[in-house]
Amino acid sequence: MFFEPPIAYEPPVYRPPSEWRSLLIQVTIGCSNNKCTYCDMYRSKTYRVRPIEKIKEDLDKCAASGMNPDKIFLCDGDALGAPMEVLEETLDHINKIFPNNRRVGIYATAENILEKSEAELKTLASKKLDIAYLGLESGDDKVLHMIVKGNTALDMKTASLKIKDCGFKLSTIAMLGVGGKKYSRQHVENTAKMLSATNPQFFSFLTTFSVPGTPYHTMIERGLIEPLTSKELLIEMHDILELSSFDLNQVIFRANHVSNANPLGGNLPRDKDEILKTIKHWIAGTPEGVYPKAPARM
Repeated sequence: MFFEPPIAYEPPVYRPPSEWRSLLIQVTIGCSNNKCTYCDMYRSKTYRVRPIEKIKEDLDKCAASGMNPDKIFLCDGDALGAPMEVLEETLDHINKIFPNNRRVGIYATAENILEKSEAELKTLASKKLDIAYLGLESGDDKVLHMIVKGNTALDMKTASLKIKDCGFKLSTIAMLGVGGKKYSRQHVENTAKMLSATNPQFFSFLTTFSVPGTPYHTMIERGLIEPLTSKELLIEMHDILELSSFDLNQVIFRANHVSNANPLGGNLPRDKDEILKTIKHWIAGTPEGVYPKAPARM
């Protein structure tokens, strides 16, 4: 937002890069899974759904302060897992007090999507819940099992197609290097297959880092996962994009998350050749045996 909302967030609060101008409203606290081995984002929080009165109170404070957002993002980790009555009442209140709001975004898991009926998802879409951000991470079952994602590749595919059919835009997030060297090739091939099968309107990459205190970090220390070098991460990015085939005329692609050393973006398949050419140039200029430096803040 352009200025700090007059509400007290329960930190830490995260949002997708594309939601940087959105009003952030916490509908849930934490993450309902909170077991992904690489992630420490919500480990300090116990998952819960906030009372609807508190959610409305936050929205009312923002309206009273003169805020008039055109985009709103519902936090925390997978707010789509909140009960229908909470989501419906939240969206109804947003549409009542912020008539200029164009759309609402939300993080989702495959489980969130599969648990709700098509009728329920269509109802939410009709109330301007317009885009769901799905952490696919990988299209490979072995990798998903290793990182304790809580869903299979089939779950991810079914959920992706379902939410699109129900009127949502889908923004899919995949992780470079998440399978380590052992699973790198199957991670690349099966993630590309997943993207080709689901055709998200938006697609982005994050780079996997070993975060101290996480099970993923422990597995690396014990030699159970061998992390990828900077060159190998770029090769994964190149190969996933090269192997992916999108039916849509325009898939908006971004690799602009702070975790990515080489920001990149464009429209697929229109810009695919130029993007691959750029990545090949980066690969050629990256020395062997060098590992990416973790950003100060994820």
